[in-house]
Amino acid sequence: RHIVSLEAKGETGAALAVHKTDKSTWVVAVAAAGGITVALRVYAWDLSVRGAHLDDTHAYFNGTSLFPRVTGYRGAITLDIEAPAGFSEAAWVATAMRAQHVDASGFGRYVVDDYAELIDHPVEIAEQQCIEFEAAGLPHRFIVRGAPELDAPRFAADLEKICAAQHKLLGTPEDLDRYTFLAYALPGGYGGLEHRWSSSLVVDRDALPVPGVARTGDGYRDLLGLISHEYFHLWNVRRLMPAVLSPPDLSGEVHTGLLWVFEGITSYYDDLLLVRSCAIDAASFLEVVGRTLTRVLRTPGRLVQSIEDSSFDAWTKFYKQDENAANAIISYYAKGAIVALALDLKLRAESDTT
Repeated sequence: RHIVSLEAKGETGAALAVHKTDKSTWVVAVAAAGGITVALRVYAWDLSVRGAHLDDTHAYFNGTSLFPRVTGYRGAITLDIEAPAGFSEAAWVATAMRAQHVDASGFGRYVVDDYAELIDHPVEIAEQQCIEFEAAGLPHRFIVRGAPELDAPRFAADLEKICAAQHKLLGTPEDLDRYTFLAYALPGGYGGLEHRWSSSLVVDRDALPVPGVARTGDGYRDLLGLISHEYFHLWNVRRLMPAVLSPPDLSGEVHTGLLWVFEGITSYYDDLLLVRSCAIDAASFLEVVGRTLTRVLRTPGRLVQSIEDSSFDAWTKFYKQDENAANAIISYYAKGAIVALALDLKLRAESDTT
């Protein structure tokens, strides 16, 4: 719905007829063999981790918002990123995409194996900070825009502990050779989206650690929990891929009753791994569990909708909530986390696991 216009030209530069057949498909009438050039104009004003946003300070995009898919083509793809006119000379390209030939600021050519990988690499172009650290022997980067003050050494130490704890629990994926967190900091920000070699985050600027301030309150704990959550998806969903999403049908919504497994179990482990990595203490972890349980018990919809139904109807109910939502639905994130806790405790009670 954000595509304003789509035009196509042949090798000679002559315009080609374009016919739209449904909400996301265009057919180009090619008169003769040869390449074509397709130009899209996209409205980019979605300041979230899902879409694309462009202003005079930065450019952020997911490939799903910009790049059309050529039906039937499954080969490698190159992407050229040019420096935007009028941007600060200090702006640089941040992405986990493999660079083929780029300049010192990251502008130039990138390469991916196929379209599925192309849309799995978000890109941020802006003045931003980069914190580097290693986990499981692999290079990691936390790149953040909008955080003028940041206690990088402390933050990097916490991130390394959290990531290392997850590798210890689940094992290092064979195809993982680097990882990038792309973060935008703004007051009250919160949200994330997982990818195979990266994650995109909107974080609370006031929760980030700053030099000289021992910030260990709820805000910082929630920030670490968000980071832990998206990193856990390296395994749960991104590599332990459900059959219904292998490959996903990009032409429409994919319905599944398993979102409570993908997101609920992840929501349980994201905080559990904070205490296992010593990023928070046991009392803080129990407080988080208590708050989640309280939120579930105070939602009347838990008596109406199962977490499986919540998962299946996510497209039509969970992400399109109205004034009756609390009475009719339950979050597969929150209740899924409580079910995951119950399953974990049950397994521990009936086995030798501690």
